[in-house]
Amino acid sequence: MLNIRFSFMYNVHSNSRKKIVKFSTSNHLHKEIPRNLKGRSKSSQEWLTRQLADPYVEKAKLSNYRCRSAFKLLEIDDKFNLFAPGQCVIDCGAAPGSWTQVAVQRVNANKKDAKKSVGQVIAIDRLPIYPIEGAKVLGNADFTSLSTHAKLTEMLSGTRVNVVLSDMAPNATGIREMDHENIVHLAYTALRFAVQVSQVGACVLLKIWDGRDTSKLEKDLARFYEHVKTVKPPASRTDSAEKFLLGRKFKGLKT
Repeated sequence: MLNIRFSFMYNVHSNSRKKIVKFSTSNHLHKEIPRNLKGRSKSSQEWLTRQLADPYVEKAKLSNYRCRSAFKLLEIDDKFNLFAPGQCVIDCGAAPGSWTQVAVQRVNANKKDAKKSVGQVIAIDRLPIYPIEGAKVLGNADFTSLSTHAKLTEMLSGTRVNVVLSDMAPNATGIREMDHENIVHLAYTALRFAVQVSQVGACVLLKIWDGRDTSKLEKDLARFYEHVKTVKPPASRTDSAEKFLLGRKFKGLKT
C-alpha cells in the first residue's frame, strides 16, 4: 500500500448553503397500519409504526434485499450511473449486505449475465456478514485498521477499484456534534483508502450526517474528484440528517 500522508483539516470557515441533488420519484406501495402496540415501550412503538408505514421495507422483502437501504444505492446509481459490468467495487460498512447485493447485480459479479463482463465486489464490516453470492466477504474486520487495509489490498491482487462505497456509521451517542465528527472521521478513512486503490475515473460514495464539517469534506473530495455532489435519495428518510457525498471521475494521484 502506498504510504501517503494527508493534511485534511476539519475546521470549517464557510457557512455557505449547499445545493442537494433532488430525485423525482413516485411511490404507490401499500402502507400497513400497526396494531397490537399495547405493552411496548414508546420508542418500540415509534420504531414499529415507522417500519410498517415505510413502503421501502416491504419493497425490500419483495425484492429479496436484506434491508431497505438497498434502494438508496439503487436510486443513486440509476441517476448517476456508478456501476457497470466488469467493475471492481469495495463496500465499506456493508452489513447486513444490501448494498453489496446491489453492487453484485450491477457489476455482474454473480455471473448472471453470460454476455457481460464479470465484476468483483468485496464487502467489509466490523460485524459478521452472511455470505453473499458473487461477493468476497470480510466480516469482523475494522476498516479503520491499517492491517485491514493491507488485507483488502492483498485481496485486490493489484486490481484497481472502480467504486468505493461507504455506508459506515458510528454508534450514535445522541450528541449531534460528536456523532457528526465521528461519521466524518469514518468518511475520511474511506476517502484516504479510495484514493490509494482507485483507478483514474473511479467514483466514491460517502455516507455522512449533516453538520459543520460537511463543507470541508466536500472541498477535500473536490481535490481528487472532478465532480462532487451532495445527494439524498428518496429512500433516505426525510427526518434523517443522513445524506451522501458522491465524488466522480477520480483524477489520480501525483506522487
